[in-house]
Amino acid sequence: MQQLIKTFSDYAWGLPLVILLIGGGLYLLVVSKFLPFRFFGHAIQVLKGTYDDPNHSGEISHFKALTTALSSTIGLGNIAGVAVAISVGGPGAMFWMWVSAIVGMSTKFFTSTLAIMYRGKDSAGELQGGPMYFIMEGLGKSWRPLAIMFSVFGMIGALPVVNVNQLTQAINDIVLIPNGVEVGLKSNLILAFILVALTSMIIFGGLKSISNAASKMVPFMVLLYFVLVLFILISNYEVVPKYFMMIFTDAFSAEYYEGEAFMGGVLGALILLGIRRGAFSNEAGIGTAPMAHGAAKTDEPVREGLVAMLGPAIDTLVVCTLTALAILVTGVWETTLDNGVSLTASAFSHTMPIYGKYLLMVCVAIFSISSLFSYSYYGTKCLSFLIGADKKHYYNYIYLLSIILAATTPFSVMLNLIDGVFALMAIPTMLATIIMAPRVVKEIKGYLLRLKHY
Repeated sequence: MQQLIKTFSDYAWGLPLVILLIGGGLYLLVVSKFLPFRFFGHAIQVLKGTYDDPNHSGEISHFKALTTALSSTIGLGNIAGVAVAISVGGPGAMFWMWVSAIVGMSTKFFTSTLAIMYRGKDSAGELQGGPMYFIMEGLGKSWRPLAIMFSVFGMIGALPVVNVNQLTQAINDIVLIPNGVEVGLKSNLILAFILVALTSMIIFGGLKSISNAASKMVPFMVLLYFVLVLFILISNYEVVPKYFMMIFTDAFSAEYYEGEAFMGGVLGALILLGIRRGAFSNEAGIGTAPMAHGAAKTDEPVREGLVAMLGPAIDTLVVCTLTALAILVTGVWETTLDNGVSLTASAFSHTMPIYGKYLLMVCVAIFSISSLFSYSYYGTKCLSFLIGADKKHYYNYIYLLSIILAATTPFSVMLNLIDGVFALMAIPTMLATIIMAPRVVKEIKGYLLRLKHY
């Protein structure tokens, strides 16, 4: 089973998908005349609520839409995913994660703008956004198979299996084992049931309770993590420039790469690794974030697109870079066989021997638990589209069962499963976005004209 899932994941992440994600993102960047970078300041103003209007259609504010989306993307992809990338590909893998994020900003802008432009109604008559709705509303009923494809794989992709798996590993490695507690199936099941109880309290409350929880947790967790990593970097300040430069120099040498070669040889495999881990971290082009942004209270699609594009910047360019530098400057990536969250824990323990790993544990817990809340919302939206809004709550039971499965399964199985499913979600999302890109460009021009009259 383990080998079968790995083969599926590697096959899904072939050259065609990389061309679709990165080539498609570059195309969107060019046709928008690099809008994500030109309007970065304006995006911050929108996020602050300068243009909020409670009478606009939608459920939640721009800020809550972004924090709900970020609570899923700023998860263990930033702690475990970066560690996986560096342990396999060395410092150069981070460079390709940056490329993925910069291109991903344009992708996220377009997909989230479309999520507002083409909101559809579910079977209960509620306004909804997301790839399945903008495919149906924007391209028509003949494209329904693409919308169904996204929704089917979206239900699997929204399962919180990687986060739960890594949270369990972190609790075992950081808290239980050092304190002489025997870990195994029994202890993992106890942890799983605690997480099930905690998650149930929030997810059955719907989007409002999810966005309220996320808007309180996300800013706190990013700030705490930022302060801790800053302490590690200051403590190792003399080697920071050296390793920062290595991210650039090793991006083209693949000297440290330990994975299997790809079509372009070892360098091609390193590029693929960085893009794959970048996509896992910021989810640009996958289609999950437009489901959160599609619920924002706004009648200006471009505005929500601009808020959404801040996601990859915060997620990958800031949080992932912090993790990468912490792992690199402490040297643990060369001296330990640890992987995933355990490698990041080693970096924290290296600089803060007594309490470092416990502080990381707090970050891991908040990162993981906030992700548990928002992913359930994505899954229920997918099921609602497929079989009706009145049955969407059934997804939450599957979701809670997956928490128990994830806590008792090897990390590589969970990571490869979600990787492969994300790849299949990206196909309908990116195809529809590229087809409708000219409509978004037209919407941008209209928005810029209206902006002059504000």
